[in-house]
Amino acid sequence: MAESPFPDVRWGSETSFIRKPAVKFASTKPGSWVIRNLAGVDRWLLTKSDGRFTVLGPIAAPVVLLTTTGRKSGKPRTSPLLYYREDDKIYVVGFNFGQQHHPAWTSNLLADPKAVVAIGGKKIPVLATRITGDEKARIYRQFDAMVEVYGEYETRTDRDMRLFALTADLGGPS
Repeated sequence: MAESPFPDVRWGSETSFIRKPAVKFASTKPGSWVIRNLAGVDRWLLTKSDGRFTVLGPIAAPVVLLTTTGRKSGKPRTSPLLYYREDDKIYVVGFNFGQQHHPAWTSNLLADPKAVVAIGGKKIPVLATRITGDEKARIYRQFDAMVEVYGEYETRTDRDMRLFALTADLGGPS
């Protein structure tokens, strides 16, 4: 099997003493509000470090900076997102903290599946594929096992969370 084009580089530790209470706090509505409001700071930090550093770093959360093309504006739109990695793919899901509306980046990917991720100091062009059915349920469970807030987000809304597989676009710009 070929090596993944996506580096598995995180700072912090999954065994950090602050991980469990931080994840528990993140699963609450006030915790979601705090994280949503730190997104701008996180976007800045991730942009400046090309995806090496994140506000969620001390708990070793796997975070990617996803840049899509705005479906209405045509301008680049950048979002910090947690991801799940398997082999040569990374997965991102539009949880939006369990809010009633889909995050804009998911609609952007549906309109134009070409995007760029910044991760571990690298910028990688990607192609997004929407995941549905049994595969979606399996990957969704992996997200919940990785960071136990997703089960809580799912209880806050009845919308169908959008899930995407991102693969390196070897023909895309670097």
